[in-house]
Amino acid sequence: MNFFPSALEVLVEKFASLPGIGQKSAQRLAFHILALPDGDAEAFADAILDAKRNVHCCSVCQNLTDGDVCAICGSPRRDERTVCVVSDPKTVMAIERSHEYNGHYHVLHGVISPLNHIGPDDIKIKELVSRVAGGSIEEVIMATNPDTEGETTAKYISRLLKPFGVKITRLAYGIPVGLNLEFADDATLMRALEGRQEL
Repeated sequence: MNFFPSALEVLVEKFASLPGIGQKSAQRLAFHILALPDGDAEAFADAILDAKRNVHCCSVCQNLTDGDVCAICGSPRRDERTVCVVSDPKTVMAIERSHEYNGHYHVLHGVISPLNHIGPDDIKIKELVSRVAGGSIEEVIMATNPDTEGETTAKYISRLLKPFGVKITRLAYGIPVGLNLEFADDATLMRALEGRQEL
């Protein structure tokens, strides 16, 4: 037996379909939307529709933009010779927050994952190869996650790009700041040793 009107049930279902939102959180969000003044609720709905209509992939790096090229590709202050390859736009935001990287990006929109039926043709690898073939890129930094799919994707792309003579590097992974070494797992310690630097 449904205790709520069907329109409210549908709204709860839509929120519950979002990643990381459980049934109780979906109900809280739905009730919050109902409590908003009409103008605020309409503005919320309009923001969703506006984003869906106007946000698309940058013609150069495949990051999200509402123009032809994103702000990073359009900036004359960025180093065009270096490209950081990431699996999704959220990673671009994370790297940008560090304020340590001044090159360009290439967003794959996924990783190779045979178990999920995602192959090389299902993500933006061809676009990266075309960019590197253009000849102005000197270094490609592989910044996919250090899991099986991320490693597989990084290795696959490295093999494709080797013939172009570009320098291909991988982000160093290791011990998080503040972690005691005794609590680090074997894989993390191995990565930390591989990525060690001279002081």
